[in-house]
This record gives sequence, C-alpha cells and structure tokens, in this order.
Amino acid sequence: MASHASGHRPVWVKVGAVLLGLVVAIVLIVAFFPWDVLREPINRYVSERTGRKFEITRKLDVKPGLHLATVELDGVEFANPEWARDPYLLRAERAEFEIAYWRLLMGKLVLPRLKLSSPAIGLQLEGDGRRTWALSKDSSDTSTVPNIIGLVQVDGGTLNFLAKQQDLDLHAEFNYDNSRGEMPLQYAIKGLLHRQPLKGDGRTGDVLELNSGNRTPFPIEIDLRAGAAHLKAKGTVAELASLDGLDAQVDMRGQNLGNLYPVLGIALPQTPPYAIEGNLRKNGDLWELRTLTGRLGLSDISGDMQFDKAQKVPHLGGALRSRVLDMDDLGPLIGLAPTDRSARAVEGVAPPPTIAQTKQGRLDPNRKVLPDSPLDFERLRAMNADVKYVADRIDNVRQLPLDKGSVQVTLKDGVLTLDPLDLGVASGKVAGKIRIDATQNPADIRAALDVRSMQLERLIPKADKLKSSFGKLDGRINLSGRGNSVAGWLGGASGDVAAMTGRGQMSNLLLEVFGLDGGEIVKFLLEGDREVTLRCAAVAFDVGKGVMRGRNLLLDTSDTVFNGTGDINLADEKMNIVIRPQPKDKSILVLRTPLLIRGTFASPKVGVEAAPLAARGAAALALGAINPLLALAATLETGPGQDADCTEVLAQARKPESGEAAAGAAKARKQPAPTGNRS
Repeated sequence: MASHASGHRPVWVKVGAVLLGLVVAIVLIVAFFPWDVLREPINRYVSERTGRKFEITRKLDVKPGLHLATVELDGVEFANPEWARDPYLLRAERAEFEIAYWRLLMGKLVLPRLKLSSPAIGLQLEGDGRRTWALSKDSSDTSTVPNIIGLVQVDGGTLNFLAKQQDLDLHAEFNYDNSRGEMPLQYAIKGLLHRQPLKGDGRTGDVLELNSGNRTPFPIEIDLRAGAAHLKAKGTVAELASLDGLDAQVDMRGQNLGNLYPVLGIALPQTPPYAIEGNLRKNGDLWELRTLTGRLGLSDISGDMQFDKAQKVPHLGGALRSRVLDMDDLGPLIGLAPTDRSARAVEGVAPPPTIAQTKQGRLDPNRKVLPDSPLDFERLRAMNADVKYVADRIDNVRQLPLDKGSVQVTLKDGVLTLDPLDLGVASGKVAGKIRIDATQNPADIRAALDVRSMQLERLIPKADKLKSSFGKLDGRINLSGRGNSVAGWLGGASGDVAAMTGRGQMSNLLLEVFGLDGGEIVKFLLEGDREVTLRCAAVAFDVGKGVMRGRNLLLDTSDTVFNGTGDINLADEKMNIVIRPQPKDKSILVLRTPLLIRGTFASPKVGVEAAPLAARGAAALALGAINPLLALAATLETGPGQDADCTEVLAQARKPESGEAAAGAAKARKQPAPTGNRS
C-alpha cells in the first residue's frame, strides 16, 4: 500500500499544481484585467434593456474579493423616461457598489452596499402607476422595481421627488460632515405638499439601510413643517425604504387632525389645534403610537393607538382618555369652526379661523344655527376602526351640567357606530347609540338615545334660588334620516323626542310670573314665596320630515296647568309654540294670556298673545271709567283649571302617534350591532 500511494503522489501533486496555477492565473487576470474596455458594451447593453440612456462617463474598474467584487464607476448617468420632469434618474460624480458574485452566478443580482458621491437623483410617481425607478421599457411594471440595494452611503448631492397622486413635490439637499458624530449626514427639505409649503431639515447616520435583514438600526432625526402641521422626530430606523423598524419619539402639532388624512390615509376626526407626543413604532405593516399624551384644543388626551395596514381594509384601534374634556373642542366634530378659546389653546400653532370669524358666528337673526358644513363621510370607507374614548370630567358646558362621558367608536365597511355612548348629565345619564352609514349618499344617520334620572334642578339655571325641588327627568330621542351634515340630517329626520318627570316642588312665584298674575306676585313680594307641588310634566314631539309637532306639552302643578301646542321646523330653524296657563286658584290683577315662543333658533322671541291681553286691558279701562274698583273685575281669575290625568299624560308621551314618526323612531332604534373588535 505504501508503494502504491508513493507511486500516485506525483500525479496529485501535478493536479494540485495545475489547479493552483489556474486560480492564480484567474486572480491575476481579474486583478489586471482592463475592465474599462467593457464600459461601452455595458453602456449599450443597459440602454437597450431599459429603453433609456445609460452611460459610465469616464472609467470602469472592478476590484475582486473573496466573496464580493467592488465595482467603481467614475462618472455615471442614467436617464429618466421621456415623460419624467427630471432628465436623469441618477447622475453622480462617482458610484461604488459591491456585487455578491456567487449569487450572481445563481442568477440573483444583490448589491449589499452602494456609495454615491454628489448624486442628483430624480424620482417621479404618476397617478397611473408609472415610476421612474421601474427599470424596464414599461415603467408601470412594478416587477422591474429594484429591491436589491442594502446599504447606501451618500456624500452630498440632491434628490427630487414628484408624486402627483399624493400631491407632493419635494427637493432635498444632502451634506456630509464627519465632525457631526453619529449623524454626519445632514439634509434639508423644501417643496409643496397638497399645495402647502413643505420645509424641514434633519440628520442621520453615514449609512442608510434601504432593505435589510437583521442589521443594526441607524439613527434619524427630522424637523418638518407642512402647511400648519409641524413634526419633530428622533430615533432609529432599520429600513429606510419601508421605514420598517422605526422607533422614534415624535412631537406633532397642527390646526386639525382631520387635515392629515391625505398624508396618512387615516380618517382622523376634525379637531381644534392639537399637540401630541408619543413613541412611534413600525413593525411590518403595523404602526403604533404608544404612551401618547397631549392636547386637543383645551382638552388633554392620552392613550395608545395602532394602525394595521396588513389587513384587507386598514384598521385603526386604540384606547384614549381625557382627564378633562372641554365642550368647546367638540364643535369641529359636527362641522363647526372652533371657538376662539379652543383655537388659541395650543402653543406654537397658528389659530385657525374661529366660529366668531365665520358666518356661523355672525349676529344675524336669520342665520342658521345647526351646523351645515358637509361632513366628509367618504373617508369612512377608507378604513375600519375600533377605538374606546373616556372623559373623566367635562368642563365649560355652560347651562348643561355634563359630568363625564365615554364612547366606543366602531367603523366597519363604511358604517360608523357610537355604541355604547354614555354621558353623565345632571346626576343622571344619557345613553344610547348613533349609527352613520357612509356607504349611502346622503349618509343614513340614526340616533337612539335614552335620558335616565336627570335632576331637573341641575338642568334649570338658578333653580336653587327659586326654592325648587324637581323630580327626576326621563326621556328619549329617536331620530333617523339622510344627510351629509347635521343640518341636512335633522332637516329631513323622522322619529320622536320626549321628556317627562313626576312629582316635585317648585316656586309659585315662577308660575305666577309665567301666568302674569299680578295679584299673586304682589302678595308673594309682601309675604314671601311658597312652594307648590309639581304633579307631572311632559314634552313630546312627533317628528316627520324635519318638522317637530307637539304631541304632548304639559306642566301640571297644584296651582296652574300649562298646556302647549305648536311645532318646530328643523329645516327652516323656526318655531311656533303656544303655551296656555290655566290657574286653579282665584286671584285679581290676572292678565292670563297665552305665552308665545316664536322666531328662529338664532333669535328666539318669547312674548304674550296680544289679542286676549288687549281685550282684558280694554275691559279694565271701560269699567275703570265707571268705577275704579270695577276695573279689577276684568282681571279677576276664577280658576277654571283642572288637574291633569298624569298617568295618561306620561303614557301618551312615551309613544309616538303619527305613522311617520313611529316608523322613524323604530328605524332609529333598529341598529345592527357593531361587528368590530372591542379594544
């Protein structure tokens, strides 16, 4: 065996020597090969394959390594398609990139690193899908978009990006300086976004990762203004092309969160000026804004939000809370401009036009009060949502004693539901649901709300000074209709509105003022006020096509019965209510006459019906001419008022009478349960 092995050794030695010689020869050939002779053939090949002019303008060189080959281009120009605004996709003084040639042998082109010196980059995206970086003659073919570049280093240069569908025209300039520490690459941005000025600057690391695997994230910092919106962010990102692995602290300010829809594609509500901070993260198609805090106008806000674009329809979820919600901040939700207080509440944000500066705030008696600004329901079809909101306290409610509130907002396939909706009001509750079907135009809107156990003395201003102790108020609002604004919906809505209360105590002086009982008022002023028993009260309207017709308007006390009739036109915003007092006692100096509530919502007018009052006054004058004492006979009230059947009154108030109102009320209460996931 030994002699056999020794006999073959010279053969293996010869084979090894030959192989080694071939390797050395290949290395020497590659190392000293005049690569520049391939420059023109490469220029022609790339130009023919892409349909654009490609040129290495000065020199081509290749430096082979064990796993990678480094390709150096001294001067490079790559043209854009003819339809593009910028003539060049890329024009650089120098380009250097690495090729994984073992993958190249397997038919895969991978560039782990690309370095550009003073590049001018021109990117453009058309609404029909064409893009300048799709490297084929068909520039709308997304399969030809390169996804092969890993790390990018930029030494100065510029970038232009025009995206017509996004209404973005951006110009960026880069400046590289090693003395800036871990973020030596500085950039400045200017341009237009939705025809609003766009300006900003920032810094980042010397190596940008466009597409990555599992590499260390690089730092990024930006300060950007777009119109009235201002964004500051500082953190890290793993992949620049997709922003995957983003982890940054952000500070966002602006006039209206709803204005961000064209940029973010998220149907955020209309709001007063905002300032929000939080930790923004992105992992794949999931965006998260964690531990957000800030202000929406005068109200504080905190919580967590998520936006998932991986689903067939993007989904927004989260839970938000306000320690104090200011009612002035809710106006933009229903189409009103913000109040002056709310518009100026956020530091560093220019106040938007306020309600006082718009037609909504002009002191015109014929102006419309109900918000008539169209609400953009089309946005509701762009995503789904499931968000819980809680307000621990509600401030600035003027005469309406709101305590707290909560709502679950669910958006599914273009249908928005607020269910459950709970408001603490006057030690009681308003609870129910609102449904907006934005798949129809005008939108189908239904509201079904129940009023439970509200304390009337908290609802009536200065009731404590009238020595009144009312019972608890219950009621309901059932309305359904079509409209793209609050005014449009109410102007054609049908259903019913009702409120009722049982026994209580109230000031007799208040009743006599309403009844114009001069004798009783004089007596109370001399002897003091006294309480009377409130037997029952009910206010019930049948609503048909925007007209509220009084079905049951009654206030019954031990002293007086007040009966009302009339209607309220929600489309014209006009009212015509007549209230007739009927006393149960006898009194002189009585000018009992119907009370009239008329005018518009903007300028209501309360008065008395002139004819009966004039008749009594004329009679008093005539009798007074005969004998002054007889003049009092004309104002003597004999007290024909009778107790109302409170059981029947309250029963009637609970049920609409007209078929149109009943159908509208039934439709309002018939709302399919939300199918979204509860947060």
